[in-house]
Amino acid sequence: MAEHQLPATRETTVDVLDRATPPVLTVDPGDSVLIGSLDAAGYLDRRVDGPAMYPERRGHCLTGPIAVRGAEPGMVLGVHFTSIAPGDWGWTTAGVKDTALNRGLGVADGPGTWLTWDITGETATSDLGHTVGVAPFLGVVGVPPAEPGPHSTIPPRALGGGNLDCRDLVAGSTLFLPLTVPGALLHLGDGHAAQGNGEVGGTAIECPMTTEVTLTLAADAAVPGIHAETPEGRVTFGFGAGLDEAMADALAAMVTWLQRIHDLDRPTALALASPVVDLRITQVANETWGVHAVLPHGAIR
Repeated sequence: MAEHQLPATRETTVDVLDRATPPVLTVDPGDSVLIGSLDAAGYLDRRVDGPAMYPERRGHCLTGPIAVRGAEPGMVLGVHFTSIAPGDWGWTTAGVKDTALNRGLGVADGPGTWLTWDITGETATSDLGHTVGVAPFLGVVGVPPAEPGPHSTIPPRALGGGNLDCRDLVAGSTLFLPLTVPGALLHLGDGHAAQGNGEVGGTAIECPMTTEVTLTLAADAAVPGIHAETPEGRVTFGFGAGLDEAMADALAAMVTWLQRIHDLDRPTALALASPVVDLRITQVANETWGVHAVLPHGAIR
């Protein structure tokens, strides 16, 4: 299988999702790609008030789209993360938007705050001197909606993915995306050096990233919707206007997966899930709330 490289340049990045955007790279199923991405804002260096790839950006600065030969709507794209390496700097903001959550937290009226980070090895240290562990992943991995025209990169979508912000999608994980358009047209970016479940302040440690992925195609999926296999276990996703809706979708997909793995009726699969499946708040930050369900490897023997 072939190996490709795709750096982040003005010619290889976008700030919206649009099925009409020509691919910047076309690969065969099974090929790997070493992908460079800028931070979510597309800063060209570590100055958060410095020049950006898109001074009037509409959304995340993403690398792509990458086309996969033979990909068609209804198929499933497997994105295996072989390695994920953050750059040596990042930033985090909080309290910079007037949202319902920020109003509830008492930080909507400003002023907002910025932290800048030096990233070295397994840790990141802020300009205030606090040090946290690094666990890098990409916040945005997805394909365009089927509907024509530009679409925001900000909300995650049940079909095609996008701004998932799931901290469990670390190196060694494979994310499975139901395809919406011919060619797949994969976009990646929004590197996070570290983030808690929920991305509670609205941003993680936003940073440039170098990611190696291997792309595969399948005619059908283990379960409907976006799902993943990670070093920890199987993962299913739900997104909605509230956590109840998101939780129900994530859990429904996991129960379906358990039915298929263990040849069970639905009530029995739910009963088996109850002792071992975790529900985690993926995000509360991007206009659509997210929950993911996790079934750890070896939890059912």
